Amino acid sequence: MIVNFIVFPYDAKRIDNTALYFDIVMNEKTIGNLKATETNKNSRQYFHSSTTVKTKIIRNITVNYNYEVSFANDLLKKSDVKITINDRPHAETSTEWRNNEYQMVKNGKEKEVFKRSIDYTTILLYFEEPVNISSCFSEQEGTFNTIIPLGNHSYKKINSKGKENIYYYKDGALEKATIDGGLANFQLIAK
Repeated sequence: MIVNFIVFPYDAKRIDNTALYFDIVMNEKTIGNLKATETNKNSRQYFHSSTTVKTKIIRNITVNYNYEVSFANDLLKKSDVKITINDRPHAETSTEWRNNEYQMVKNGKEKEVFKRSIDYTTILLYFEEPVNISSCFSEQEGTFNTIIPLGNHSYKKINSKGKENIYYYKDGALEKATIDGGLANFQLIAK
């Protein structure tokens, strides 16, 4: 079960240090939690999210997602995503701005290089409503996702595999999301 989240462009007006907490709920039962933090230091914005999900799909599984993302001058500088299942490495993606282009390494293999600037990524969805944002970069997959406004402060994110997540905001803050996790669907609910 892999969770794809969305990222947004950084807004320099945000508070210097922020911590957000979410429950992960499947079939009305809390199966995990997510903590997302933002820190501003030396003209850079650092985002971190840590997610742990424990559930049973055929057998007991524990999935951990760790995202480390940095922005400077409103652009992605580096992202590292590490996913483990039952304490074993499952996936790892690193994207970094070097030599006027983004270079990506996915599961130890160099992937495509691209020059398209990245100002919005999935981790930012936790921190602000994606007003006037039509796409975001998935740090986990290394692809661009589509964001469609649905009205009433809700947005649909469609990833490169066609999976759809819906994000709901209140007063600009993420209140909940419905996530298509592949093998299982679940909700992300703000604490």
